[in-house]
Amino acid sequence: MEDLYKHIESLGKEHGYKNMTVLCKAAGVPRSTMSELNNGRSKDLSKPNAQKFADILGVTLDEVYGEETKKAPTQEGERKVSDDDIKFALWGTREIDDDVLDRVRQFAKFAQENEKNK
Repeated sequence: MEDLYKHIESLGKEHGYKNMTVLCKAAGVPRSTMSELNNGRSKDLSKPNAQKFADILGVTLDEVYGEETKKAPTQEGERKVSDDDIKFALWGTREIDDDVLDRVRQFAKFAQENEKNK
């Protein structure tokens, strides 16, 4: 679990702790626990100790363990889609005349009305 050791050490440095000894002292985790992890005598970091690092660093447990946190999908209507986004989605470029985009919008409204009237 040397990678986990290095990851936590890196997180500590990102948050202003100059080395693992200083980070362990601040978090209240025995330095020997991290040495055992670094030397392979320990396979993993206990959840209570990981939580101590998370608390002192202001990160999640997933971040301590080096796992990516998946964001929840954006709810419908939360994200504003710009004209440039629409242009890029339809034509692969943002360099499209606004008149063309207006005609596409008109057609989309027409198609939507036709669906309602079926």
